[in-house]
Amino acid sequence: MARALRVAEQGAYIAMPNPHVGCVLVRDGVVLGEGHSQPAGSDHAEIQALKACRVGGQEPRGATAYVTLEPCAHFGRTPPCANALVAAGVSRVVAALQDPFPAVAGRGFAILQQAGIVTESGLMADEARELHRGFLSRVQRGRPWLTLKVAASLDGKTALANGESQWITGQPARADVQKWRARASGILTGIGTVLADDPQMTVRCIDGAPWPIPRQPARIVVDSRLRTPPGARILQAPGKVIIACARPAVDAQAALAAAGAEVWVLPADDGLVDLAALLKRFAAEGINELLVEAGAQLNGTLLTAGLVDEVLLYQAPVLLGGAGRDLADFTLTRLADKFSTRVIDTRLLGADTRWTLRLN
Repeated sequence: MARALRVAEQGAYIAMPNPHVGCVLVRDGVVLGEGHSQPAGSDHAEIQALKACRVGGQEPRGATAYVTLEPCAHFGRTPPCANALVAAGVSRVVAALQDPFPAVAGRGFAILQQAGIVTESGLMADEARELHRGFLSRVQRGRPWLTLKVAASLDGKTALANGESQWITGQPARADVQKWRARASGILTGIGTVLADDPQMTVRCIDGAPWPIPRQPARIVVDSRLRTPPGARILQAPGKVIIACARPAVDAQAALAAAGAEVWVLPADDGLVDLAALLKRFAAEGINELLVEAGAQLNGTLLTAGLVDEVLLYQAPVLLGGAGRDLADFTLTRLADKFSTRVIDTRLLGADTRWTLRLN
């Protein structure tokens, strides 16, 4: 199963909205074939593993399939993987997790069991939940897994008072961000960032080379009053662009639509964008993991609304002073209300430190 989990990571950039599953076929202690989820509409992990087995001159009959998620049981863009495993004659299927997706949810196991195949689940379940956190969040909570990315100084500043921020962190940290963008289904920012920095918000390279996969994450702007310029760079790159606003504005909507954007009107009672409703709609659109690269105001709003699951803090060994811009804008009146995090991982990236922190 540990090998299946490692194989699954190879599909992290391409499988969405499907989970990036890994599958390893083993008989008598020998790996016969392995595979991971391909882009939606293509092979699932089990099919890739069966094909690899046969390409290698092996037959899967009597093998055990180790898979990170219960084999699917429904006809979607592809036929059920559970049926393919039955047809291949495997004798045992070990899944780390039962699939909570309503069209599966135990039905894959049932198909296998009816064919006389031994099924087990729960092996390395915690690791599988971590692997599939975006998919599980979308299916079980009705919203994507939300990661807030911040680059800051030792004193918690993300820019000087005049807005200058390029570059606080070094090249290794900036290259690492590209990987997180690539695995995200969507990248969210605020109108303040668009107006101040005119970012592209695209994946440009992985490990120093141009990104070889032609899928760009959806780019989303929270823009209550529809101030996004139709000529903004975020609208120029390939891929879906969504502008979330709080009230309709016919002329602005028409101009943004002509520039290729989708405009979603999602008003909250305070006249701003309803962020909870926005995340719910993202889930309906198949967005599993959402990466936020925004300014202090949107960061603070997401934190205080309890919508942040994880913080990626890239901390540079520099000081920017008290007049610099904070990483999140919120005010507490009691120390007891402070945001507490769990440190999941720390690692050096050049001179910088990346903290992976969990809030929920």
